[in-house]
Amino acid sequence: MSVKIRLSRIGAKKQPAYRVVVAEEHSKRDGRIVEKIGHYDPRTEPPTVVLNEERTKYWLSVGARPTDALGPILKRAGITDKYVKMHTARKSKAAKAEASAEKPAEKPAEALAAS
Repeated sequence: MSVKIRLSRIGAKKQPAYRVVVAEEHSKRDGRIVEKIGHYDPRTEPPTVVLNEERTKYWLSVGARPTDALGPILKRAGITDKYVKMHTARKSKAAKAEASAEKPAEKPAEALAAS
């Protein structure tokens, strides 16, 4: 069973609010969930994010992957970048380019230090 941490939409028409939930990868957007770990309201200024940090870190540690939409929300909420980078479901092209740019930049610095 593969699980994801994702947003489940609640709220009226044209007034979105979201629950942050842990759900099986193949379940529907608003379908069956494993656990509700918080909520997110993008309509407030600044957007409101309330997370059970302990449970979020637990789920990340056991292999749950946050969706692309949830990655920046977790960063804003103070969840470490380590978990977000390790467990993001998919990487954007910019993230892949950034990661590949970091690796070659480190190698010449090590070669200069060794000389």
